[in-house]
Order: sequence, then structure tokens, then C-alpha cells
Amino acid sequence: MTNNNISFAATTLTAFIASQPLHAAAESGDEATQQAIAEPTVFVTQHKGRFNGQAIAYTATAGETYLRDKEGKPKASIFTFAYSRNRPAEGGARPVTFVWNGGPGSASLWLHMGSFGPKRVSVPSDAGYPGPPPYPLLDAPETILDVTDLVFVDPVGTGFSRALGEHEGKEFWGLTEDARSMAEFIQTWVTENGRWNSPRFLLGESYGTTRAAAVAKILESEMMVALNGIVLVSQALDYQGSTPYIRGNIIADITYLPTMSAAAWYHGKVDPRPADLEAFLRQSRAFAVDELLPALFKGNTLAGTERERIRDRLAYFTGLSAEYVERANLRIQGFRFAKELLRDQGLAIGLLDARYVTDDIDDLDADPAADAASNAVSAAFKAALMSYLHDDLGVDWKRTYMAPADEDLSAQWRYRTVPDGESYEPMFVTTAADLAQALRINPALKVLVAAGYYDLVTPFFDAEYTLGRHDIDADRVEYSYYPGGHMMYVNAPSRGRLLENTRAFIREQTGQ
Repeated sequence: MTNNNISFAATTLTAFIASQPLHAAAESGDEATQQAIAEPTVFVTQHKGRFNGQAIAYTATAGETYLRDKEGKPKASIFTFAYSRNRPAEGGARPVTFVWNGGPGSASLWLHMGSFGPKRVSVPSDAGYPGPPPYPLLDAPETILDVTDLVFVDPVGTGFSRALGEHEGKEFWGLTEDARSMAEFIQTWVTENGRWNSPRFLLGESYGTTRAAAVAKILESEMMVALNGIVLVSQALDYQGSTPYIRGNIIADITYLPTMSAAAWYHGKVDPRPADLEAFLRQSRAFAVDELLPALFKGNTLAGTERERIRDRLAYFTGLSAEYVERANLRIQGFRFAKELLRDQGLAIGLLDARYVTDDIDDLDADPAADAASNAVSAAFKAALMSYLHDDLGVDWKRTYMAPADEDLSAQWRYRTVPDGESYEPMFVTTAADLAQALRINPALKVLVAAGYYDLVTPFFDAEYTLGRHDIDADRVEYSYYPGGHMMYVNAPSRGRLLENTRAFIREQTGQ
């Protein structure tokens, strides 16, 4: 690729300097101690590039935004990478898209360096292992800076983002706590940057879609911050359909089947193998809903030739033996499928992307020992980001960039939706109703759903099932499918289509 994206550090501002440091007071008996909190740290560089055929000069701002408590004291630092097109004043009308990944506990490096940032890491498109460093860092002229500014957000406990003063990370680690902090961040960012009249979009991946639905509800219903659109990449709004390891959860047995069919088709395990993948997946969907679901609902009353017919059809659509399907009692668990499909070759397929394979040490385990896709690309993504921060964005900071997240985040994450002390009956995590409410409040709001066929973590059929049954108008949701996995953008053709579809969605929602 030619070097179309020329970076130059015309300005690098490192705002460790504070003329009047802020303080957070901590009282201990009669003694008051003061802990100084410096002004936000910001690194600003100027760049030029060509995006979607347009020559664009833009400013990259890598820096902190402080969230403040009711007394105005900083309680958290949210670090972001913001790319804003340089232009004469336009009344703040240029769109801005807030982008985050998932986890919970994932920094934004995946969407940043894999798809939507102005530069990207190059990994094999065919699910091959990228090898050791160095990893190529390429210009990304296909990305969407021609239609929107981009703000990549790292929640508290990820990247450079931290709790401040007397506040602790666990105050921000939870389904509702995280969503509120991200809504507060957006309100603060648009205020500090004079962007209240800009069209606004949310773009999240995986748990980032869980977050996006909850944030949308808070923005629309409590903060009077209207959105123009939401992009859900590998949606995860209702976890029942993406939780295959809970025994007795027959919903996941249904939602996972088309993805298992795609994986079996990809690895040549469907016999006879149809020529048309999408037609085959339509057949798999129909079998799942019209035949497998009623059969599983019948439970142990299903018998005789009817059970044998379901068993053999399920074996066909999964590429597994009829014997295995029988022993599994017609319930094929999605993660065990990843170990079973290529067991005869001593291989396990990836969960995030079933195109990847790995050679586990223990060939007799029921589940893969690790995820083949994550193991293949994670080091390349982090190396590329850290090099990019240093070489292109001028980020020279002693603070550790947390990817993976703070080691305490996962253990302390709260999914309770009510305060401690109130009655609470555990249930599958869901924010689908939040999205439904946001759509009712804002009749112009629409949703784009991007799904990979080979995603065994958030299966594409679950997106259809979830968004089809939570009081959401079908006309408000657009689906796009790709021959990739959870991070479909590691597949080059899928990445190009994802960007094209997102660009078209933003243009439609803003009248560009």
C-alpha cells in the first residue's frame, strides 16, 4: 500500500502542567490529607491522509477527560483517541462517533487498530498465524473519517483510564455503573469540545454493544442527549442466546446452530457440501426454529423415528457424527462443538473466529484449552497500538496501558441491576429493553447490526432472535453479515464491507 497517510507532529502538547492543581480531600480523624490531581494529560498531533478518496487534514488528540462528582472533584480519567477533521467553523455540525470495545474489560485497541482507525495492523486475512514481530502497520484509507469524527474510548480500568483521588475502580465496574460513566463521559466530551449540535453515533463491539444499549437509554431518557444511530458489531444484548455453557438453556442450542453450520461448512465437514453458504445457513435457521426447537421443547417425550430424524438432521447441519449428537441428547453445546468438529485431526477451532485452528495439548478434553483466534492475533494488535502511540501520536507517558484490563476488574464486575440490600433474582444479562426504550423515545434513531458468520461467542442468529423479540420495530434495524468471526475485520474483504456499510448508515442517518 502506498503511504497516503502522512503524519507530522506539528503540535505535541503534554499537559502534565497544572497552574492550579486540583485536590481530593481525605479525612482521617481530625487530620485532613490532600492528594493532588494534575490537570488532564493530552497529546495532540497533526496528520494528513486520504480517506474514501478525499484528502483530509485531521487532528489526533490522545488524552484524558475527567469525570467529576457532584462537588466538581475529578473522580475518573477517561482516556480517548479522538480524530477530528480540520475545517473552518461549521457550527459543530460534523458527526462524531464514539467507539468502544467490550469485555467487559477491553480497551479500544481492537476496533482502533483493526478497522476504524486511520491506521491498522496487518494480519493474515485467511485466519493464518501472523508470526512474531514486526507487524506491519498500514494506512487505512477505507476508514470513515470522510463522514465522521471518531472518538475511541477506554473505560475505567482499561488502557490509560483510571479512577482518581479517593475513588476506586470498582465504583465503575458493573453493568449499570459502567453505562452511567460512559454516558457521563459523552455529555462531558461534547460540552468540552463544543459538539452539542453534532450528529452523534455509538459504535460498540461485543460487550460494547451491551454497553451501547444501556448508554443510549441513559442519554435519551435522562440527559436529553439525542443520538442519530447505533452500530452493534457482534451484538450481545441478551446473554441467554450467547451462553451455551448453561445446561438446560435450550435457547443457545437454537441460536448457535447456524454458526456451527457455517463452521462445519468452512472446514469441509458438511456432506454433501452445498455450494452456496448463505442458502445453507437459511436452511439451518429454518431447521433450528421449525424442527429442533419443538423437539427440544418436547424433552424426553420425543422418541422413535421422530427423534432419529432430528438426530440425523442435526448431525448434517453440524458436521458431527450421529453417535455424538445422540450422546449429547440432541443439545450441541457451542464451545464443546469447537473441540469436537476437528477432533479426528487433533485440532480445535476458534471461538471468536471458527476459521482459526489450534493444536491443543489434550485431545480428550471436552472444551478447547484456549481460543485459537485470540491467541493468533492479540500480540499483533497490542504491538501495533503501542508502536503507533509512540511513533505517530507522540504519546510518551510513564503510565501503563492496560490491555488486558486491571487485574481486579473481572472479579469485581457487578451485573446486579439493583442496589445491594434490595431483593434481586439473578437472570441472564440483558440490555435489549434499554435499546427498545431509547428507540421509543427517539423515533429517528436506527440501528446497524454487523455480524460474522463464524463467531462462536456472539452468534449471528442470536442477533436476529434478540432484536426480533424485545418490542423493537424491525424497520429500525439493519443487518449486515460477513465471512469472518467476532472481529470480522481481520478478514480483509469483510473489513472493507463493514466500513462501507457503516459509512452508508451514517450518511443515511445524517442526510449526507
